Amino acid sequence: MSKRGWGIAAGAAVAGGALAWLAREIPRAMGGDALAGERGRRVRHSPQWRDGQFRNTIPTLSMPSNGAKLLHDAVLGGQRRHPSQPVPLVRADPAADAAGLHITWYGHASSLVEIEGARILLDPIWSERCSPTQHVGPKRLHEPPVSLASLPPLDAVVISHDHYDHLDMSTIEALVRLQDAPFVVPLGVGAHLEAWDVPAERIIELDWNDEVTLGGVRLICSAARHFSGRGLKRDGTLWASWVLRSANRRVFYTGDSGYFDGYAEIGRRHGPFDAALVQVGAYGDAWPHIHMFPEEGVAAHLDVQGGVMIPVHWATFNLAFHAWSEPVERVWAEAKARDVRLAVPRPGQRLDVDAPPPVDPWWQDVA
Repeated sequence: MSKRGWGIAAGAAVAGGALAWLAREIPRAMGGDALAGERGRRVRHSPQWRDGQFRNTIPTLSMPSNGAKLLHDAVLGGQRRHPSQPVPLVRADPAADAAGLHITWYGHASSLVEIEGARILLDPIWSERCSPTQHVGPKRLHEPPVSLASLPPLDAVVISHDHYDHLDMSTIEALVRLQDAPFVVPLGVGAHLEAWDVPAERIIELDWNDEVTLGGVRLICSAARHFSGRGLKRDGTLWASWVLRSANRRVFYTGDSGYFDGYAEIGRRHGPFDAALVQVGAYGDAWPHIHMFPEEGVAAHLDVQGGVMIPVHWATFNLAFHAWSEPVERVWAEAKARDVRLAVPRPGQRLDVDAPPPVDPWWQDVA
């Protein structure tokens, strides 16, 4: 065979191997079947399950509308969707003492809550892309501030829903090896974890208003207005917000959610909160029901009777057509207008909720 022939054959072999690998990787990343076995029975008996899928408490449009507007924003919007300089990170190792109430935001929604001696990790994603494959899909705008291996022992890993930017297969697999903590997830999401070889005894699935106590912290699964799905099928697993209650402290995490009256009910039942981690990014006019606009995030914070507001779900992945730093600029303006205590840490910065620093607009220096 000629050199050219050998080159073609080698290229074909490499391409074939890559395709075979993708054919395995992508289905595995999509996870498992939530309707099988005992899990399926629980799913079908959930008050949130109606007519073959999970439902929100109020009518919710989860599919993008106005395709012409979407195309215009994508092609001609002119937004600065990437920082012009590296995002400033704080790379300090996590503290040895988890006393008091401290929150470390690692980027996007990934956060560590240290609450009266317990450590709860929320929606961790350490992968380069939020996608079923690491070859295509939204890519990180900054590195993770610390490695997964450097995290201290955790009492729980809490997941809000099964979208790729909140439930990341590679990160889950690493945490199975590196940690002993259980995974606390909304109903049905455990099927994905089982497909990724997470031991059954480390999976705790909760419906809305269910709870479990770990490390002295009550983890209460609460309502949200969103949707789920990792492939073409939607809403086969539940989505949730989360209440974290220790003996003396309370933290709320919105997960992904559109604004709805459920926040006021959460505030009445579980508030007031010392701090709230509130989704403020990846919004758009084409999907107004499933992600909050920044001003709605401030309203939700007030509804739940939050103390210090920490905006999350921005700065790490491009998932909408607004400028990358727009969410926090709008939140800051609205927080000042409504007298909300706001903290905007750099990714990796450990925040003492009892002594939050004044807002330092670090994002403006790299916008």
